[in-house]
Amino acid sequence: MENDADEKTLRGSSQEIADSMRVELQQRVSEAGLEIKEVRITHLSYSEEIAAAMLQRQQAVAVIAARQKIVEGAVSMVKMAIDQLGQEEIVVLDDERKAAMVSNLLVVLCGNKDAQPIVNSGSIY
Repeated sequence: MENDADEKTLRGSSQEIADSMRVELQQRVSEAGLEIKEVRITHLSYSEEIAAAMLQRQQAVAVIAARQKIVEGAVSMVKMAIDQLGQEEIVVLDDERKAAMVSNLLVVLCGNKDAQPIVNSGSIY
């Protein structure tokens, strides 16, 4: 399997690809006495299916990057909230309640929709 770093692309190695095409074309037409001086790619377009697949891949990469930032921010906020609650002794939570709070905060902070608040009128214990 070849290394992707060695792979030539039209965007990054257009001159090398044009030179390679000139050599190959020259080999094919040399018997006719023709000499190929230069090869240029003047127009490049992708089929509709390829363009759609490339766009979908590009969008997926952007969504993953955005989600990663959201999760990083949410984890940071949850850690800060738990640390502050513990330091200021606003509420003392056992490990099970901390886990529930972490879960709930991550769902709210990472979710696509606005959270619907629930008011608890009873005791938390």
